[in-house]
Amino acid sequence: MHGAAARPLTHPCLLPSAPVRRGERKKKKKAATMNRVGKKANETLIEMNLSADDDNAILTKFKPSWSEGEECNGPLCETISTAGSEVPSSSEGLNSTETTLLIPEHQVIDKRHQSKDSIFFRDGVRRIDFVLSYVDDLNKEWEKKLERRKEFESNLQKAGLELETEDKKESEDGKIYFVKIHAPWEVLITYAEVLNIKVPIKENDIPSTVENPLDCMLAPLRLPEKVMHPEPDYFTAPFSKDKQELYLINDESTFFSPSMRNRIVNYILTRCPYGTEEGKKKFGIKRLLNNGTYSAAYPLHDCQYWKKANDPNCDNERYTLYMEWARFLRFYKEQPLDLIRKYYGEKIGIYFAWLGFYTEMLFLAAVVGLICFLYGLFTMDENMSSKEICDPAIGGEIIMCPLCDRECEYWRLNTTCQSSEYSHLFDNVATLFFAIFMGIWVTLFLEFWKRRQARLKYEWDLVDFEEEQQQLQLRPEYEAKCTQKKKNPVTQEMEPYLPVTSQAVRFCISGTTVLFWVSLIIASMIAVIVYRLAVYAAFASLMENTQTLQPISGLLTPQLATSVTASCLNFVIIMILNFLYEKIAIWITDMEIPRTHMEYENRLTMKMFLFQFVNYYSSCFYVAFFKGKFVGYPGAYTYMFNRWRNEECDPAGCLIELTTQLTIVMAGKQIWGNIQEAIVPWICNWWGRRKARNNPENLYSRWEQDHDLQIFGALGLFYEYLEMVIQFGFITLFVASFPLAPLLALMNNILEIRVDSWKLTTQYRRPVAAKAHSIGVWQEILNGMAILSVVTNAFIVAFTSDMIPRLVYYYAYSENEDSPMSGYINNSLSVFQISDFPDRNKPKLNPENFVICRYRDYRYPPDHERKYLHTMQFWHILAAKLAFIIIMEHVVFIVKFFVAWMIPDVPADVKAKIKREKYLTQKILHEYELEKLKERLCQGDKRATEKEFIATEGRMELSRAM
Repeated sequence: MHGAAARPLTHPCLLPSAPVRRGERKKKKKAATMNRVGKKANETLIEMNLSADDDNAILTKFKPSWSEGEECNGPLCETISTAGSEVPSSSEGLNSTETTLLIPEHQVIDKRHQSKDSIFFRDGVRRIDFVLSYVDDLNKEWEKKLERRKEFESNLQKAGLELETEDKKESEDGKIYFVKIHAPWEVLITYAEVLNIKVPIKENDIPSTVENPLDCMLAPLRLPEKVMHPEPDYFTAPFSKDKQELYLINDESTFFSPSMRNRIVNYILTRCPYGTEEGKKKFGIKRLLNNGTYSAAYPLHDCQYWKKANDPNCDNERYTLYMEWARFLRFYKEQPLDLIRKYYGEKIGIYFAWLGFYTEMLFLAAVVGLICFLYGLFTMDENMSSKEICDPAIGGEIIMCPLCDRECEYWRLNTTCQSSEYSHLFDNVATLFFAIFMGIWVTLFLEFWKRRQARLKYEWDLVDFEEEQQQLQLRPEYEAKCTQKKKNPVTQEMEPYLPVTSQAVRFCISGTTVLFWVSLIIASMIAVIVYRLAVYAAFASLMENTQTLQPISGLLTPQLATSVTASCLNFVIIMILNFLYEKIAIWITDMEIPRTHMEYENRLTMKMFLFQFVNYYSSCFYVAFFKGKFVGYPGAYTYMFNRWRNEECDPAGCLIELTTQLTIVMAGKQIWGNIQEAIVPWICNWWGRRKARNNPENLYSRWEQDHDLQIFGALGLFYEYLEMVIQFGFITLFVASFPLAPLLALMNNILEIRVDSWKLTTQYRRPVAAKAHSIGVWQEILNGMAILSVVTNAFIVAFTSDMIPRLVYYYAYSENEDSPMSGYINNSLSVFQISDFPDRNKPKLNPENFVICRYRDYRYPPDHERKYLHTMQFWHILAAKLAFIIIMEHVVFIVKFFVAWMIPDVPADVKAKIKREKYLTQKILHEYELEKLKERLCQGDKRATEKEFIATEGRMELSRAM
């Protein structure tokens, strides 16, 4: 305080002016534009209040400032008058000829002179930011729909939007009306402030990072700079109507990008009222789409995807995306993420950034997995276990006990020769290494993605975009269904809320429904297990008695045949349950009435992921951890429902069956997913446009072309994330059984990126742009699966593979020093006396009069005093398995947490850039406020005191110090 008092006071009018910034150099040019628009403070009254008895969302309304008796003058009056004359009213109930006569002559479009690529109103100046379409069907509700449309479009005009209607006679099929919407500058700047949209204030002066010396090697993978970075880099700040001269506004028509414009218009559409029905106020375009008042609402693509537009004002970004990104022949090129973000918005951009990064990281996992697989392939001939099984003198002399009751016969061990050789491909020392490697890889992937995400947040102006901003934006459905209100403790305003009792009832219904469907999955899995148990005897009898199967009997064992058919049946059931549950999940999430869009998406995500987790992975968990573990022994088998004998693993182990299950479900899901994503939309679009293709090009307008495309939908990205996260589970949770899983995922994802980009660019309407600063709740799901994967892989190596029993035999029970693993097969098989079989288990036939048979277990022989009890070797192996799980988990977790600690979530250079931008932004804003205050003091504004000037200057000094 003393320092401030002692400071010499200089009148601000005598102070030297601050350096002129680029935005201020445009002041004179801006003045002309401002004169054209008019004095905004005098022409429009902006009301941002919420009535206590209004259940609708806040809608910024632009009202004329003239009184009822005054004559309206000025550009705004012309806009409202013109727009008002273009909205169809009672003419909607007339036939097409009468409707055309009622439309003013200047509005009837001459399509012979209109480009089909036009994205502007008929004046060629006002850009089409959104399109609504409807069919004038004369059914019993047409009058109600007509009134809704009139009220809705009237309210859109009151909100400042400009409308232009295309008569149905001008459409390709003669049935559809198109309402084109344009957001003028006044609307854009108002809602840019409401939505806290960041805009440029200064060119970025931070030097770019040091070039990578490997850039020359990566040149073939690069795209042109104008494609990768279509816009210069600027420092940005949230838009404010009162500080327009501060921003770099070169051209009002292009200052806000098309994606920003359609986001603003969509915000208005979702909150615009259209009347009162059943005592409740109704609003929002979504409800009008659901009740059939409108048939579609969408922003336009800027051009054809296969050729550039004729209009020189068109950016042709869709064409650029198709040529440089959406074609499969560009699979080796990097993705133009900045252009994707500019055209589709940050939410879609962050998805493709994550998918691309995930695919890049998969390359490393795929290479290591392929090396481990090749190791198993090259060492196949050195595998002593398969040698002994295939040896006629060893495996050919070992008689195995029947694998089913009564119908199955005794069999020789060497019949599983080839399956035991193939199991070595996935069950070897490299399996252990790969399981540990993948535990570390998944940590590296998640940590490096956090760094990549932090860099994108800075580059895409999402640093200050927090989830709390979205929490303030209520879902229109929530506002419509919640009739009770209470005061928000933060904003101190009345807002709708859902009573706790209603929430509890809805959550109980939701939870019960989810539990029922999860139980249904478990029941279907049990049904598949029963199928495996029931058909095994049939396969065993068929393959042992039919000579026609002899050529493949070495490969196709009864166990493998049962596993393959059961896996295919399980996959079909998975697809059917997925289709049904998807509808149920959306219904129960709607019933819960989530407060915000983010809350809605998070709840739906958890429901769908929980269901699909159980649906896709339950069969793999069964094969990995339950099959062959609770079978008992000959004479004392365990039975399911006291009827079906539990399955046994192949003598070569259950790992090969887990590999089969994983391959069928994973590959089948990927193939089916690509068919659904690419072929189905293409067929639908081809069928819908087959007639339009025969018409001249100038009769098929831009809005009609986009109308005939498929709808991406609000949950379009949700399904893309869900598909990739389920794939992530396959390559992490069970990767110890199938080292080639990352390679399959890599090949699928290379295709997936181009399929997703192709369908988004060519087969779907342009989605409404939305912001997102991260992949959301999926990040937590991936973290959880990463931790779970360490546990599952440790258990797979310990209990599913033969790794631990072989190691125990090698170090503790081997008697041959020259060949330590010789005799392992004989050691791992116990002896059973056939005469001890009860009648329920005893085979019908024993043509060779065998006395004993062997089975896979560690039990004492029939002549031992502890007959058929577990041997000490069994307990040694169990102790070794448990010790291995504990050691492996601790080692991997320690490495994971150390790696996570070593790698910061935000790169140092990004932290510096964020601080630099915040500093410069605050400096520019404070200098602007200081200049304004100086002007007010110089003009004699009594409200602008010298103390206020000193305080403002002091705040600048404090900002610099910070």
